[in-house]
Amino acid sequence: MSTIILASLKDTEILGQRLGAEARPGDIITLSGDLGAGKTTLTRFIAQGLGVKDNYITSPTFSIIHEYQGRLPLYHMDLYRLQELSMDDELGLEDYLYGEGLCVIEWPNRLGEMLPARRLHIELTIISEDSRQAVIGEFDGGEQKKY
Repeated sequence: MSTIILASLKDTEILGQRLGAEARPGDIITLSGDLGAGKTTLTRFIAQGLGVKDNYITSPTFSIIHEYQGRLPLYHMDLYRLQELSMDDELGLEDYLYGEGLCVIEWPNRLGEMLPARRLHIELTIISEDSRQAVIGEFDGGEQKKY
């Protein structure tokens, strides 16, 4: 695990664009943190790093998933309004989770047993109005790896 202080919006932009630029088909990034911690803002910068031309990246709270086209497809999920899902649910999330794009998931704990074992997880914590702490961990097969 690695802890990074994002002292400004520019720091968040740099992190997000790097994540987007380095993303590979099938990658999954999960984002956790309180409301207002910056999950959607980080996703917006990840989209920029993927070359997504749509500058209006919003939280898909009511539609659950937004798709954007860039170097790779970006599947942005916000599961805030869902109760815990099970493998029996027919939402088609598996098509996104195991597809060829980059999947960014806000509120990943709502996936329950569907939470992919292989993912990059980022926990955002509000430090002040302008700064955040990002704790980054990589999971592979359910085990946390050093990032």
